[in-house]
Amino acid sequence: MSSENRRMTVAKPDLLDDGSDTRFRDLLYDFFAFGGRLEEARARFAAYIGLTPPQYLIMIAISRAAAAGEVGVAQVAERLHLSGAFVTIEVNKLVKSGLVAKQPHASDKRRVNLSVTPLGSTMLERLAALQRPVNDALFASLDRADFEMLSGIMRRLARGAKQALHLADHIVADEKAQARD
Repeated sequence: MSSENRRMTVAKPDLLDDGSDTRFRDLLYDFFAFGGRLEEARARFAAYIGLTPPQYLIMIAISRAAAAGEVGVAQVAERLHLSGAFVTIEVNKLVKSGLVAKQPHASDKRRVNLSVTPLGSTMLERLAALQRPVNDALFASLDRADFEMLSGIMRRLARGAKQALHLADHIVADEKAQARD
């Protein structure tokens, strides 16, 4: 195997161009650049309303999900691809700040229903005036078809990412075990 092939970062044929991973690397560079800008936007949105980025995301998720029905910690954690323990800690901070309310679940006392308080709703409405033009600018190059395609692709990538990270952990653990033997 040539040294160039030993440094290839992907082997799946669909991700290679004529046996090269250059286009895949270019995709990742662009993805990381855009992802970094999204993180910057999220941090600015959160700071605008005095929250941390995770608290901002959790509050938005509660607001959107509660409009469609009951929402609890597990639903928020699943939607945001976060652990339930982390969401619980952050929700408790939002409750203490008066931005989120917790009510006991009607039929399952182990669960709670979450909702954004009137104060939290006022903050989110103020924030939306900033989000609209920034998000429009971030995604200005997409038409409806692009948006639909990207949305589906991102959903599939997000679902598969956790499994890929578990694979990385397993490979590293195996290498460490082999090095000890």
